[in-house]
Amino acid sequence: MSKTSFKVNINPVKAFQLVKESEDADLIHEEINNVGDQKYIAILVFEKYFFRVSNRAGLIVIFDNTKGETEVRVIATASSQGVIFNFDWGAGDDFADSVKEILEEYIV
Repeated sequence: MSKTSFKVNINPVKAFQLVKESEDADLIHEEINNVGDQKYIAILVFEKYFFRVSNRAGLIVIFDNTKGETEVRVIATASSQGVIFNFDWGAGDDFADSVKEILEEYIV
């Protein structure tokens, strides 16, 4: 499992759209929740097959500005090979980093 979080200088809906349109993976789920007063919580869930681990990995991306600034939280999971060993050859990190690359120019 790989986790990262960072802040961006755009609203959650714009960040959500950029990642949704640019991520090279199967989109499994999407939702945007307006919690009032221009505050949003948005979620994207992706899935992608990685040959290096012979497994599908999941990517959950959460965008929100409920505390003011837009925060992006990224979790990549199920990227390891086998039941006993939790070693993914970097697939989880690469999957999580792909969101950072998409939003790179907006990171603060």
